[in-house]
Amino acid sequence: MTSLAAIPVRAAAPASRSGAWRSALARHRGALIALAVFAILLTTVVLISGFNYFQFSFISSGGAALALASVGQTVVVLTGGFDLSAGAVVSLVNVVLGTGMGPGLGSQVLFGLAALGIGAVVGAFNGVFVAYVRMQPIVVTLSTMFIVQGVTLLISDKPGGSIAPEFVSAFTGDAIPGILPAPVLVVAAAAALWLLVKATRFGIGLYAVGSDEGAAFASGLDTRFVTFRAYVLAGLFYGAAGAFVSAQTGSADPLVGNAMLLQIFTAVALGGTLLGGGRGGAIGSIIGAYTLMIAVNILLALDVPAFYASVAEGTLLILAVVGGSFGRHAPLANALRLGLLTVKARRDGTLASSRRPHRPALVLPPVAGRSHPPAASGWLVRHREALKYTLPAYAGLVLVLGATQALNGNAMTNPGFFNALVVLSSFLAILALGQGTAILTGGLDLSLPWMISLVGIVVAGLVSGSDQAALWAVPLGLCLGAALGAVNGIGIVLFGLPPIVMTLAMNGILQGAALVYSGGTPSGFASPGMRWVMTGQLLGATPVVWGVAAFALAATLLLGRTVFGRRVYAVGNSPLAARFSGVGVGGTLIGVYALSGFCAALVGVLLASFSGQASLGMGDEYLLPSIAAVVVGGSLITGGRGRYPGMLGGVLLLTALSTLLAGTMLPHAVRDIIFGLVVLGAVLALRD
Repeated sequence: MTSLAAIPVRAAAPASRSGAWRSALARHRGALIALAVFAILLTTVVLISGFNYFQFSFISSGGAALALASVGQTVVVLTGGFDLSAGAVVSLVNVVLGTGMGPGLGSQVLFGLAALGIGAVVGAFNGVFVAYVRMQPIVVTLSTMFIVQGVTLLISDKPGGSIAPEFVSAFTGDAIPGILPAPVLVVAAAAALWLLVKATRFGIGLYAVGSDEGAAFASGLDTRFVTFRAYVLAGLFYGAAGAFVSAQTGSADPLVGNAMLLQIFTAVALGGTLLGGGRGGAIGSIIGAYTLMIAVNILLALDVPAFYASVAEGTLLILAVVGGSFGRHAPLANALRLGLLTVKARRDGTLASSRRPHRPALVLPPVAGRSHPPAASGWLVRHREALKYTLPAYAGLVLVLGATQALNGNAMTNPGFFNALVVLSSFLAILALGQGTAILTGGLDLSLPWMISLVGIVVAGLVSGSDQAALWAVPLGLCLGAALGAVNGIGIVLFGLPPIVMTLAMNGILQGAALVYSGGTPSGFASPGMRWVMTGQLLGATPVVWGVAAFALAATLLLGRTVFGRRVYAVGNSPLAARFSGVGVGGTLIGVYALSGFCAALVGVLLASFSGQASLGMGDEYLLPSIAAVVVGGSLITGGRGRYPGMLGGVLLLTALSTLLAGTMLPHAVRDIIFGLVVLGAVLALRD
């Protein structure tokens, strides 16, 4: 007689196997989707141009460098971090190999190992600050990016050099002539190394740290050491990518890695790795890299201008991140659900803001451990916290001005010096409001460089020297910047995209838009009235000086005395608490990024007015300084703390420092190194 107990056992086995299959499919969903998309695109390529060994070799070589760099980025992303220094490391390795490698076998081996060593050293630098000093990965790696770029330009500021032919052949030639290209072996080795790492305790730790670092630490995992090793391993892969790029190009180019950053994040997202940590893998990123490369090549094969490449990459990054988080975080559905609950609570009278005439979230929340002095206390006592973080920037400014006086004699006694200082500070003073407001909410705006360039190009082209046209073209440009900034905010709010991802993707899209609009050669020039604002005279000073004074006053009042400003601080301290206190968090964030876009657009107009015309990439040099000014001015990079007067002090300090450095005849690349170090030092010194 059959036992009844055996029936559920036999029935449970298929269910268990079915559940295991479903679980496996869920874990590898991103990589499988990437593989399916890759197969579709590869089929399209075959239908368009056929497929032979040459095509096989071309495809394997074209995506190998991106695949190697994406593996490194994946390791960092799995821990919940971001590494913005990846492209800069590729450029540094390329320049070192291109300028130093000799024709001998020993030199080739030595510089091949040096490529890995350079990447590992940069990764260790990042890892120390992120893992042990506990600084934000975005700030650390952004600073490192500029430091490494400066070092790269010091080694070689223009393309040149050469790579040994044998080294080129080893990476890009045939492993088995006519059968197997060498790049396939390189990528296969990277994939095999990842699979070995993934099977170790360290590999398991990567996922544990990214999923819940606190729980991983409580379980006995040395989370700091895991994070440190993640950045070192990532650097090794960036170094390998730099070596492969060197073999591909056969020469050195200090800017070769700049365009890779957006591509790297896009490949990682396309491969199914969650940009937040804990889910994904390097195999999917390798597939994502080749998927992206084939997609761009298809556009070129269809005679789509190359200018659209960055637009496609930015769009794919947004779509990939949205698709990867769909069903897991469901940010739009959660936001709508939370909004409905808030409305219901307000209607029922259970929400705090519905019971009181004044919303508590609109008042800056008290900081734990700090008491508020009575109203009768002196001004210094009431503002001691703000002064604590604001005054260091002005103290540094005094020191730099003193050094300028000592080196340049009568510079300080010349009124024109201070006029010029404010004129040069005007661009950063405006950007500091937009970038600073984003930072106060805990975000970051990486779309500023090409927001500045695009609006400057559009306005200069529409004005073409006419003051009458400037009357409508300038407001149009400012509205364009605000609208594009609002798009950043919408992506962050409705789709739950991390600010760094949304604004990085937007920067790539705007770069492509600027290239398409201008055809690669911007036309048009500023009108006489626009030029007068930046170079004329009004009441003994350049007109923009008075504009900066008015702007600084308005910015101070905006953040310190308005409902919008109080909402910004509330969101920066705790978005969840702000939302349940009745603050419209989504609307506030959209307004914040619209303000940042407006400020970037205004800077684009002023830069075009200052130089007489707009140029491609004219906003590139303002990204790190805009963040540095905010941080040096005492703002907390994670949000919730900072004042515009402090940001303005940071602007004046950095501008005075740049002026001082310019007078010493040091290479321009030194400024990037110094700014990167200043940001790291300021964050370290002024953090709570």
